Amino acid sequence: MDTEAPVDLQLLGRAVKQAQYRQHRAMDTALAAVGTTLAQWDALRAISRTPGSSARDLAAATFQTEQAFGTLATRLTTQNLIERRPGHGRRIEHHLTPEGERILNAGHKVANEVLKQCFAPLPPSDRATLLELLRRLNEGPNETP
Repeated sequence: MDTEAPVDLQLLGRAVKQAQYRQHRAMDTALAAVGTTLAQWDALRAISRTPGSSARDLAAATFQTEQAFGTLATRLTTQNLIERRPGHGRRIEHHLTPEGERILNAGHKVANEVLKQCFAPLPPSDRATLLELLRRLNEGPNETP
């Protein structure tokens, strides 16, 4: 029998969201120094991981709707950070430009520093435990009540 006191799940959910919010604000602020935003850098990162991906796939990879990703991709194209090329059928493929690669790499350096600061209060063993717990949560059922 489990004798531990139950955890307030709303409090737990809020704590996860608060940590994410703090991390996103810090990332957005720091990424501005290299001329991008968190949403833009995340899109560049997704395109870099899977060059030639469709907007649908990239929207899912960046936790956006297809419409929101399309708007973002238009901005990235205008800034000469990505190229959209015809693919098979009606598919449009997304690729980084050399400038997009430069911004992505600059963003990696910024992100590493921000994340180092965000997770500084946790010793390496706690970071590993947190990562494992979050992986288990994210691999669980994707049903919403």
